[in-house]
Amino acid sequence: MAYAPFDLRGSVALVTGGNSGIGLGMTEALAAAGAAVCIWGTDEAKNAAAATTLAAHGGRVLALRCDVGDEAQVEAALARTVDELGRVDACFANAGVGGRGPAFVEMTSDEWRRVLRVNLDGAFFTLRAVAKHMVARGGGGSLVVTSSLAAIEGAARGEHYAATKGGVISMVRALAVELARHGIRANAVLPGWIDTPMTSATLAHEAPKKKILPRIPARRWGEPADFGGIAVYFASRASAYHTGDTIVIDGGYAVF
Repeated sequence: MAYAPFDLRGSVALVTGGNSGIGLGMTEALAAAGAAVCIWGTDEAKNAAAATTLAAHGGRVLALRCDVGDEAQVEAALARTVDELGRVDACFANAGVGGRGPAFVEMTSDEWRRVLRVNLDGAFFTLRAVAKHMVARGGGGSLVVTSSLAAIEGAARGEHYAATKGGVISMVRALAVELARHGIRANAVLPGWIDTPMTSATLAHEAPKKKILPRIPARRWGEPADFGGIAVYFASRASAYHTGDTIVIDGGYAVF
């Protein structure tokens, strides 16, 4: 018999950027554990393909077009999510864009703002909207944000990306303290080197294979499916006393 707290039947999970990569890996596991799932993404074709994949698990699936960097779109998407699925019990603020660019001294204000708009503002708009819903509804909930090892390691030519990923860690720590009285937990997940559509071109080069892969004790790139377990855990009753934390999932890279 499966460990009962991991049974997500009757719960609703929202995953931004849930139509590919780490987000889809999370959403597939949540759906397989019995949750009704909603994904927000800007690519409608990818949303539709992901929805078809998720529907195979037999639960309710909703896919909405939403640019999380647009405050009005976030508010509208959440209203529709709640209208169609009834509630949100767990929210994974996972949508993000890459930020590797020119040397820092050559970085433009537009490039800086492009990354902050989605990775930091988008997480803020999403978590604020969902937290407001959870507080008003009562009964608690779980907020999770996807950060990155870039938040805790030096990432040359990615200062804007690192700033966003460090910022969301600080935000969820504050949320964990402020929202605990409402039974709402807040945590961050820090992926390492993961093979996703955003990173596949980079990881295919020989340099990463020679310089980075040998530093990963697991001796492989991470995969989206590697984030299914942590998603189910944070969406479930098993994590009822777990808040304000940062969970690193990197095959051992950071400690080697």
